[in-house]
Amino acid sequence: MFSETGYNTPLMEVILTVEHLRKHFSADPVLVDVSFQLRIGDKVGLVGPNGCGKTTLLNILAGREESEKGSIVKASGTSIGYLEQRPETNSNRTVHDEAKLALAPLVEMQHEAEHLANQLSQTSDEAEQLRLAARYDRIHESLQRHDAYHLDHRIEKILHGVGFTDDELTKPVSALSGGEMNRLNLARLLLEEPDVMLLDEPSNHLDLLATEWLENFLHDTSAAVILVSHDRYFLDRVTNRTLELFHGTIDDYPGNFSKYTALKEERLTVQMRTYEKYIEEVEKAKEFIRRNHYGMKAAQAEDRRKKLERLMETPADLPRKIESPPMRFNKPSRTGDIVFRCEKLSKGFTAGKPLFRDLTFDIERGQRWAILGPNGCGKTTLLRCLLNEIPPDSGNSVHGQGLKIGYFDQQLHVLDDSLPVVDAIRPVNKKIFEEPARRNLLGLFGLTGDQQLQTVSSLSGGQRCRAALAKLSAEDANVLILDEPTNHLDLWARAALEKAIRDFEGTVLFISHDRYFVDRVADHLLIIQPDARFKTLEGNYSTFRHMVSKGLMTDPFLTDAFSDRKAAGGVGKAMVSTIKQIQNRDKKESDTGKTNSQQNETKNEKNNGKEPENKKTKNKITVPPFSGKKHKEPFRKEEHRKNQHDKTGEAIPLGDTKTKKEKKVRKFPFRKIHEIEEEIFARETQIMAWNEDLLRPEIARDGERTKAIHLEIKEEQDKVALLYEHWEEANELNW
Repeated sequence: MFSETGYNTPLMEVILTVEHLRKHFSADPVLVDVSFQLRIGDKVGLVGPNGCGKTTLLNILAGREESEKGSIVKASGTSIGYLEQRPETNSNRTVHDEAKLALAPLVEMQHEAEHLANQLSQTSDEAEQLRLAARYDRIHESLQRHDAYHLDHRIEKILHGVGFTDDELTKPVSALSGGEMNRLNLARLLLEEPDVMLLDEPSNHLDLLATEWLENFLHDTSAAVILVSHDRYFLDRVTNRTLELFHGTIDDYPGNFSKYTALKEERLTVQMRTYEKYIEEVEKAKEFIRRNHYGMKAAQAEDRRKKLERLMETPADLPRKIESPPMRFNKPSRTGDIVFRCEKLSKGFTAGKPLFRDLTFDIERGQRWAILGPNGCGKTTLLRCLLNEIPPDSGNSVHGQGLKIGYFDQQLHVLDDSLPVVDAIRPVNKKIFEEPARRNLLGLFGLTGDQQLQTVSSLSGGQRCRAALAKLSAEDANVLILDEPTNHLDLWARAALEKAIRDFEGTVLFISHDRYFVDRVADHLLIIQPDARFKTLEGNYSTFRHMVSKGLMTDPFLTDAFSDRKAAGGVGKAMVSTIKQIQNRDKKESDTGKTNSQQNETKNEKNNGKEPENKKTKNKITVPPFSGKKHKEPFRKEEHRKNQHDKTGEAIPLGDTKTKKEKKVRKFPFRKIHEIEEEIFARETQIMAWNEDLLRPEIARDGERTKAIHLEIKEEQDKVALLYEHWEEANELNW
């Protein structure tokens, strides 16, 4: 992560200066007075509620729209590249050739170098040779500086990174979908390497693997970046500065989105106090003038009147409070203890290539499940099987008792485009649901005033999404099935939806690419992998990432990368590193060889049709509750002796510590490896929870509590360090 202030120092060169921009589209201005500076290396997150003018500002910075007032000054030679939300390109070129157009100047330089080389080989004039050689040297140096002798490799690396497979590189551009076109234009921009990148929702249409690759790319690039995104994890990993656009003006914050959130709350508290104090002074002055204007204190009243005039000339700014809509779902009726039961469920649309197979799991009342997996792995298909919209190829899914299912369709087909919004959210099962109640419900989801009377077809994507959620609330469902519910919602609406789902007492099953949303909402994960296998995991997205980083779980997104995007450099660096460590460790053990007892044990286990204990794969990984106690198993010499034999096959006497081969003395008591791993995970989860507590304002203001938490974290970290030593010893000796 970049430092919060490392790039925002006077030492860094300013490459873009924006002053007093103003823009109207109607009576109310979109941009009132926008001013800021951009320096080399800045990674800026541009945030604000839907409709505040973020895309308009990017269009003006890119020169695609004119501002009514203000100026934009670029440093000499500064280039700006812009990724828009809805690119339009119609071409018969292949994906690879279209991407190569971004490197057209380098390609032309290559051709010129070839032409100069031919001329040099044919001319006999010494002066002409010197002139051509000098020109060739300059071009050659420039080509080397831009790594132009490996253009095809660069192009494939970028295209693989944003999600294209080898087979898709020869696909004609005219055959691409909207999402694929968006990814291609992103690849072109990254290949161009402008000095300033303007990115409007660059992670749209990217799967998790491509999103992580893009995070790493933007993190490492030397270009300055202005980024509009609703992905809070993305903002946190990429940005080192945050610009908040609200009411037509900019507020500048150091740090990423999480830092912005904390600083925003502090700044808002100060703004509220200042504004309240200003209002109090104005009201006091007015009251004093009203009471004493004609009395004995008339002179003082006149002084107060002049003071009031000065106050009114320079009023305090309104607090920049961005309201989150108070979304909520009604209290659900009770269902059975088991809501969904799937047994060996399989489904595919191509013979011999199932999307998922032998899927077996139970969803219990009150649980919140998220489905994770690469694009095209069958997540939405699974939802449709559970809803009985399509039949499975084999297996079955059973609904529990008393289910009232509410379904949020990713395409928002639940809304009739021809109806006014206030009528479109009326549920079929409610005969009595008066218009005032429906209008109040729409207000809870952020649709107010004339927006409620517009036809659905005239709504923006974010407004349609809110209307669909309002209809879902009106249905009084006790089971919510949500397919990408955060699409088109701004950051504040997403936070409101998170709270509404966490407060909902029913059962929730959802698909989302928003990792922050999954982290905040889910308590169980169903992880579908590209080879149609599956895993269930108790926990959230952080739990999943923790298990992957420790090598305790296969990463389905990384598996997809190795099979389909072999040339994508920088993808999933942490996960690749973990896998390489495991592979190197296994290779080292293989090179040094195993002891006879290890070989015999491995052979016996294979003959019995099972793997060694520490290599078993379980469908469900349950995190043990953290109790603060170590779960140790006593070391029994008698049982251990039964497995000890010398080369003659005779058991070693209990008291005899001498063997043919010197044995390493244990530092820790015997424990199974998976037990140590589970305790490490539980303790590290507790440390993560304490670190989150330290970010809460009420705790940050309590010095004693903060100090106590730091002590608890230090104590727990020491225990985890010992557990890792124990784990290493167990890996070496538990055979």
